[in-house]
Amino acid sequence: MARVLDEDELVGNWTLVGDELDQLSGRRGATKLGFALLLRFYALNGRFPTGRAELPDQAVGYVARLVDVPRLRAGAV
Repeated sequence: MARVLDEDELVGNWTLVGDELDQLSGRRGATKLGFALLLRFYALNGRFPTGRAELPDQAVGYVARLVDVPRLRAGAV
């Protein structure tokens, strides 16, 4: 069972900061969301995820709302 992230963890760890928002410029849809998730995951872990399973569903939903794109479906990267 996946650990539930609280609101503070989502805001503190998954909110795009600094020039991360600028780096999303020109990207749309799933590309925009995927890139945003990769940026934040790398900032948190110092590496890129090996697969979708490493991205918490709550974080995916939170970042999708932040960048105003539909959420990725469970099997997508």
